[in-house]
Amino acid sequence: MKAFLAKPTVQKIVAALLSIFFGLIFGFLILLVASLLREKASYPFDAFYTIFTGGLRYTGLRGFGIILRFISPILLTGLSVGFAFKTGLFNIGASGQFVAGGFTAAYIAIKWTFIPLEYLWIVALLGAVLVGGIVGMISGLLKAYRNVNEVISSIMLNYIAMITVSNLISVIKDANNPSRTQPPLARIPTLGLDKIFGSNTADMGIFIAIAVALLIYVVLEKTTFGYELKACGYNRNAARYAGINDRLGITLSMTIAGALSGLGGALVYISAITKVFDSLLVLAPEGFDGISVALLGMSNPLGIIFSASFIAILKGAGPSLARSGFNDEVVKIMTAVIIYASAFSLIFREKLGALINRKGTKS
Repeated sequence: MKAFLAKPTVQKIVAALLSIFFGLIFGFLILLVASLLREKASYPFDAFYTIFTGGLRYTGLRGFGIILRFISPILLTGLSVGFAFKTGLFNIGASGQFVAGGFTAAYIAIKWTFIPLEYLWIVALLGAVLVGGIVGMISGLLKAYRNVNEVISSIMLNYIAMITVSNLISVIKDANNPSRTQPPLARIPTLGLDKIFGSNTADMGIFIAIAVALLIYVVLEKTTFGYELKACGYNRNAARYAGINDRLGITLSMTIAGALSGLGGALVYISAITKVFDSLLVLAPEGFDGISVALLGMSNPLGIIFSASFIAILKGAGPSLARSGFNDEVVKIMTAVIIYASAFSLIFREKLGALINRKGTKS
């Protein structure tokens, strides 16, 4: 048992589970206090059970389809942030890359009618990947060649992308409502999931997102290319001394991270649902959710699949909390506490390791 708990992977999983545990307990305390202060909010145990089950007790099979829909974009933005983390970079520009990729996909799905409709959604996805990658690449080039902190450049690019897209809405505006874009002509196939879970729920995007996560895992853990990217992140000077092109590595890392976020945007704006851009565009919350997902998943692509699923379950529970007299802001508080706890995961691992060693010494 001691040898099992001493494994770094096991300690990371335990640290993540502890983070979730603290978040859930803190959320329950909030529910308990609210039930004492508000007459309408009198069922904290009922609300906690609703959160824990993602609201499925009320929404059933359709709710499960909605959770799958939530998973797709935050899984990809989580991969984007996690990929950058793995290579020693912090991609806080996932929101801008997400919006740029989503708009590109929507534009192609509306304007490029010379492409057969059955293939148009594929071209739209590829366009989103390309544009998202270009936005990410700008931060990478600035970091690699001018040593501009990628946090600063990517934050600025968030707003540049958002304002640019807001000004381009007129290019594909809806004739009936000029302040918003038209619905896309081509959408990601549902593969019959709409018949299982209901309309406006899951589509093929969930399979694309999981396949990309598995691909990123293979690239990072099983290829020389992934090793070189991680080497640049661990120690740029040592990587250069070993003959690795550190500038190219940094640029490619941010480009790939941007491409992942761009694909996430495409999975929202040409999905089975009818989400469109409007003139009141704000920074995409999916980009910041990606930071939460990456932290909770310890930047491991396989861990990010599970952390994205967990965050999506919490999101799915929000609307159902009203049945117990609570506001869905409780879910956001729980998520925030979980992320704060995730930031202390290294401390959890150190304490766990010290506890194991202490028990080993006594025995």
